[in-house]
Amino acid sequence: MTQPKEAPHRAVLDLLTGHFHETSGYRALRMNGVADWLLTATLSGSGRFGHAGGELISQPGDWVLLRPGTRHDYGVEATQQRWELLWVHFQPRPDWLDWLAWPAVAPGLMRLHLEPGTHAELAKQFAGVHHLRNGEVPRRIDRAMNALEALLLACDAHNGAQTTRSGEPRIHRAMDHIDRHLDARLSLDTVAAVVGLSASRLSHLFKAATGQTVQAYIEARRLRRAADLLGRTSFPIQQIAASAGFDSPFYFAQRFKRWTGLTPTAFRQQQEIRTGVGAGPPA
Repeated sequence: MTQPKEAPHRAVLDLLTGHFHETSGYRALRMNGVADWLLTATLSGSGRFGHAGGELISQPGDWVLLRPGTRHDYGVEATQQRWELLWVHFQPRPDWLDWLAWPAVAPGLMRLHLEPGTHAELAKQFAGVHHLRNGEVPRRIDRAMNALEALLLACDAHNGAQTTRSGEPRIHRAMDHIDRHLDARLSLDTVAAVVGLSASRLSHLFKAATGQTVQAYIEARRLRRAADLLGRTSFPIQQIAASAGFDSPFYFAQRFKRWTGLTPTAFRQQQEIRTGVGAGPPA
């Protein structure tokens, strides 16, 4: 059987995209899922997503969304010779969560089916996200995130499950508080106190809404801030670690390498090569 094209998945600091043309035998399997969300849109052929109760067959017009921590078992459908799909791994902004309450096929596995005209229109938008993410335009990550936001909003307009949403505002407040205080000491207890919940209740609601623990979300946002600073400034790594809420530069370097596969220094050098310029003052 052909091995998956994807390298072992690392947590996403911004977003990763792809446009795959897979053939018979392709399969990706991650029993514990990943730490971010995965959105796919089938353009042609047919794919399959396995779950505890069976499998979801994805055909043109099917858009599939997997929450963090959901089993990844997908590939070309057994009777098909090919599967063309667009995909994006992403960490949502806090106000996106309500838009990600799609009709559930299985726990953590959701699908929207779009009519041909709507599907074709939104597939062009999806391709635009991919081209922005992998192009050479200035601020390509920011532009791709904004394009993804527009795409998810457009999908939301065709989501018949909208009325079933809980829209827990305290989770949004918790996420906003975390994002505004990344350089401070943050814990489950302190965030819970800010939003008026017990630590256990916040933990339950936060995981249900986002698929992540509070601590996992805090670290993901801190690493994203560090990546921004590494790519856009010439600040010393020790200063960047502190600005992102890491007391120890050594611990920061360990966590950063675990998430990206690169040391902070190597990541900065990679960004300089990609853009053709050295890092300057904050953008």
